Amino acid sequence: MELVEMARVEAAAQLLAPVIRRTPMVASRVLSECVGSEVWLKCENLQRTGSFKPRGAYNRIANLHQDVRARGVVAASAGNHAQGVAWAATSLGIASTVFMPIGASLPKLVATKAYGAQVRQVGETIDDSLDAALDFADRTGATLIHPFDHPDIVAGQATVGREILDQLPEVGTVIVPTGGGGLLAGVAVALHHLAPQVRVIGVQAAEAAAWPDSLAAGRPVRVGRMSTMADGIAVGLPGAVPFATVAEYVSTMLTVDEEALSTALLLCLERAKLIVEPAGAAAVAALMSFARDELDLRGNVCAILSGGNIDPLLLTRLIGHGLSAAGRYLAVRVTISDRPGGLSALLAVVGKTGASVVDVAHSRTGTWLAVDEVEVSLTLETRGPTHRDDVLTALANAGYAVRTAD
Repeated sequence: MELVEMARVEAAAQLLAPVIRRTPMVASRVLSECVGSEVWLKCENLQRTGSFKPRGAYNRIANLHQDVRARGVVAASAGNHAQGVAWAATSLGIASTVFMPIGASLPKLVATKAYGAQVRQVGETIDDSLDAALDFADRTGATLIHPFDHPDIVAGQATVGREILDQLPEVGTVIVPTGGGGLLAGVAVALHHLAPQVRVIGVQAAEAAAWPDSLAAGRPVRVGRMSTMADGIAVGLPGAVPFATVAEYVSTMLTVDEEALSTALLLCLERAKLIVEPAGAAAVAALMSFARDELDLRGNVCAILSGGNIDPLLLTRLIGHGLSAAGRYLAVRVTISDRPGGLSALLAVVGKTGASVVDVAHSRTGTWLAVDEVEVSLTLETRGPTHRDDVLTALANAGYAVRTAD
């Protein structure tokens, strides 16, 4: 497979300039202090449709021949690619059909329709939707717009790399959330040709990490199992087109766990005031998870926030998960005597520690409980890991047997 050429990237940049937002670059003091280098966030979560995807989708669709455009385009996606294709096709006056799984997020479904696509829900997984999209393409002559495995897609995503250099000429390291590889390959090819001294690092969710094994094997290898909150980068098989570029130009691929992703999402929300989806927070998670020498950072650092499309209900759950991972939520189960004053005595101990009680629940039905005992489940808000440990110590010193429930 040939590498994506820089001439194709320059053509994409010229094509996209009038229609794609030049997303802001925001400095992050907290991350800069964390890694000991100046860190900037490239806010593709503020791009049209809420992710970087329209760059590649528009470039791919705009380069179709006129007679091909007349037959429309089709895509399969559960989220960001669906919206990117819908917006790009509508902007170019082309009909689009998007196949989405039956369980796709309602906000993403509604948004894809609002951008002008005909949406059809098929199957339980994205693979089911892709099969339906391929069948639709065969029957109608519509062009399948792949989310990452085409040179025009990679060239469109490469414009993110060009913008980073324009906005932060002194950048030394760029960290990129990675799924199928379109964004990573695009950024890598742009930086290789325009600033080869810049180090490019890819980041995957540990529970959906196809790239480490693929790079080791020298070819795309399908991951056996995926289970991650970062659905935007949960891709089982890297694309052949991006693989060639990534293998050539990217030296490091990292993985981050689920706690790191939720903690990074929370940091973006609290400290940067930016709503980012779990996949979009992967680069931040890497900065929070690895020491500076492990990352081998060079100069100023840019972490790409690749997307911000997240269901509000999921966001609520992830905030709770992130607070727990950051040591700011503490869930405990405490057995106390079932007599007047038992609960108030327990809460008095908690109160003296300065922890805030979020929720209290009683249970008298556990088989492990004596007749005169009750189990109390407490959810507490703490100020961080140290305070969390102080609360547990205070409860133990007061004679309570405590079980943490998180």
